Amino acid sequence: MRKRRLCYTVSVAVMLASCQVDFHPYDTRVEGDTGINARNIARIETATEGRREIRFAVISDTQRWYDETSDAVEALNGRDDLDFVVHAGDMADFGMKAEFERMRDILARLDVPYVAVIGNHDCLATGEELFEEMFGEVDFAFTAGNVRVVCLNTNALEFDRDKPVPDFGYIERQVLEFPAEAEKSVVVMHARPFTEQFDNNVARVFEYAVSNIPRLQFCVNGHNHTYMADDLFGDGVIYYGCENIAKRSYLLFTIDDDGYECEKVEF
Repeated sequence: MRKRRLCYTVSVAVMLASCQVDFHPYDTRVEGDTGINARNIARIETATEGRREIRFAVISDTQRWYDETSDAVEALNGRDDLDFVVHAGDMADFGMKAEFERMRDILARLDVPYVAVIGNHDCLATGEELFEEMFGEVDFAFTAGNVRVVCLNTNALEFDRDKPVPDFGYIERQVLEFPAEAEKSVVVMHARPFTEQFDNNVARVFEYAVSNIPRLQFCVNGHNHTYMADDLFGDGVIYYGCENIAKRSYLLFTIDDDGYECEKVEF
């Protein structure tokens, strides 16, 4: 009996040694393009420098809807008036490398640069690490023309207070270091206040913090998979919710000296 067990153990060891495991659900070895947000932000800021009108599209919650996302890219490429695209989170469904890589490769076909905000599904398993490697920091900002676009991680439920979510220190720095060329601002997040992902103990503090970002125009979010336009806090700042991509729509924002317009576009 002992001899047979030894033979079995040796056989398994030899079999494993001769095999190369190419896939693991928690694999963090990113293949292909990385550092996407920083590179695309540089493109956006260069292309829009000095502009007083910008136009951008928002898509969100593309998780597993690869065909619909491909159709969205085709529809967006059919426009000739876009400066950039924002993905408002949940690129992945289970935080897996294969999901991020496949979605990244679809979005790479966009004719204009895009940036990605982290969603709660993007945080699952090793997703946060993959997101940071592939796209960059979970809190980031850039200036498009005269508009400061502040993108925030608001997926507090996924972090169990391990990190400050939302990061009020980061928001305060955006207020204190507001660029001279920026005359107004927009805030983008995945989960808006009063959803299960948001730390609603600090919802009112969040309102106060973001309202201090100079000349805030509106906020945009994903997560709810539904189009919404709500004055959440009664302070005049509208929170626009973007539908999931399976509903085959995106939001189109135009910001100029007269204010801004939001349009839900179906494709």
